[in-house]
Amino acid sequence: MFRRRQPADPDAFGTEVLGYLGPLYATAMRLTRNRADAEDLVQDTIVKALRFQDRFTRGTNLRAWLYTILHNTWRNRLRDTAREVADVDSDRVEDLASQPDGPAELGTPEQVLLRETMDVDLQTALDDLSDAFRQAVWLRDVEEFSYAEIAEMLGVPIGTVMSRISRGRRLLFEKLSASMGKGQSTGKGQRAKVKVPV
Repeated sequence: MFRRRQPADPDAFGTEVLGYLGPLYATAMRLTRNRADAEDLVQDTIVKALRFQDRFTRGTNLRAWLYTILHNTWRNRLRDTAREVADVDSDRVEDLASQPDGPAELGTPEQVLLRETMDVDLQTALDDLSDAFRQAVWLRDVEEFSYAEIAEMLGVPIGTVMSRISRGRRLLFEKLSASMGKGQSTGKGQRAKVKVPV
């Protein structure tokens, strides 16, 4: 019947895939905003990549292929989670939150890194963007994927990617301008100059 083609060297492929653990984890953290969920997402991505390595065409962009798997897995999880019903004892949660030693917000490795390297206002503005804008801006400006690669990863037309990046950047600019108090949007297509301390 049908035979799957075997990769030239499965160990070399696995080693190459594992070389992308760090960037995949950073993106997973950006998507999930939770360390455990990000680790699970990256693990599922790596397992799928190794399991279906025969579907990868050698000589093409492995990084984009891995990010496509990551984003598809994330979308599937969101869809599955939306179907689940969560029971929450709100009285118990309020009791724990009001205690002096109640649950504290733990900083994830990504949050710690961002705190050290990114301005607080930029962190807040980026986190306030909707998922669609945040993903597009993150993949383009931080991960430096091309518009075509992002469109393939997210499963949307390239025009949608360009629009999301443009709107996401504009929203970031407006939020940062407002938080700095030195500039704001002056109308459609025009922006006030914002002075950034040197």
